[in-house]
Amino acid sequence: MEFIDLKTQQGLLRERLDANIRKVLAHGQYIMGPEVRALEAQLAAYVGIAHAVACASGTDALLMALMAQGVGPGDAVFTTPFTFVATAEVIGLLGAVPVFVDIDPETYNIDPAALDRAVAAFREGDPSLHPLPRVAAGRARAVIAVDLFGLLADYEAIGAVAKKHGLFVVEDAAQSFGAERGGRRSCSFGDVACTSFFPAKPLGCYGDGGMCFTADDDLAATLRSLRVHGQGGDKYDNVRIGINGRLDTLQAAILLAKFEIFPEEMSRRQEVADRYSRAFAASTRLVVPPPHREGGEGESISAWAQYSLLARDEAQRADLMGRLREAGIPTAIYYPKPLHLQGAFSYLGYRRGDFPVSEDVARRIFSIPMHPYLTETDQERIVRALLG
Repeated sequence: MEFIDLKTQQGLLRERLDANIRKVLAHGQYIMGPEVRALEAQLAAYVGIAHAVACASGTDALLMALMAQGVGPGDAVFTTPFTFVATAEVIGLLGAVPVFVDIDPETYNIDPAALDRAVAAFREGDPSLHPLPRVAAGRARAVIAVDLFGLLADYEAIGAVAKKHGLFVVEDAAQSFGAERGGRRSCSFGDVACTSFFPAKPLGCYGDGGMCFTADDDLAATLRSLRVHGQGGDKYDNVRIGINGRLDTLQAAILLAKFEIFPEEMSRRQEVADRYSRAFAASTRLVVPPPHREGGEGESISAWAQYSLLARDEAQRADLMGRLREAGIPTAIYYPKPLHLQGAFSYLGYRRGDFPVSEDVARRIFSIPMHPYLTETDQERIVRALLG
């Protein structure tokens, strides 16, 4: 059994993939070719936003988003410690200071109330209000909210906090492309949104790739410059420090083929997730189903990048994952060590216990197979292994 089944998807798309790749080989524009522009136009229209700027990875997208807003040494950027390292890594790469904020225990996304306390604590220099990094920082500049496992963060509340404190908002949508909240699609929130096309993502290529989205014309122009070494009027006119962040044309061609069936795959993901949720609904003695809010103004449709469960404790998690392993069923843990406890961020001086919700979830969470082609029979086998 596959944890994420890309082979079945490739079989369905093989003719389209081959045709698109042949077109690129025929025209030979391997860097920033016409397929890149076509992909940007199609995804911008799908999201419902003016500008999509393709780049080389989701990490580059986040880096470019901060660079475009002038984030630099000493600037404070608030984000969650329960995410992949890239979210905070880009902050550190620019010499800025990651200020971590704990997560909501029901959604695993950044807690807006904790964010408000964190910004207040930072401005007042009072760690008794909220844990703060033990390094010097200057201005509070931004918040990077992560749509963990495909569920959009609470951007209404986050936006209100950001407006109150004068911060700009970056939506880290690496796991949520295709998700919806209140009738709006992922990558339409914040001042700029960033997604990833890593192969395992809901919309993934066969290598690395990413994209930034914004409604701001000037910001979009800056992002386009940044991805090509700070290019101005031509390739030898460099108006700012940038990066080599271009998306390969072959990857764009692959994404164009995969995007043709993406809406259908999103529907299939909902069906798979619904079957799981029904199966686990009466069995919370063993596992806690993942969050999936429905109804009301904040109605959310997850992209279900992962289907993650919470065990009661580490011992039960080990037991449950062992049962699945014995049945030949793959599992994964996202994420076993929160970022504030990672060696890369030890210079910030955070301690164990600073973010108890993130630490508790990290000890108990595990993920089971999740993809659009997971059969009902395979799901029954997974459920039996867990609950039998």
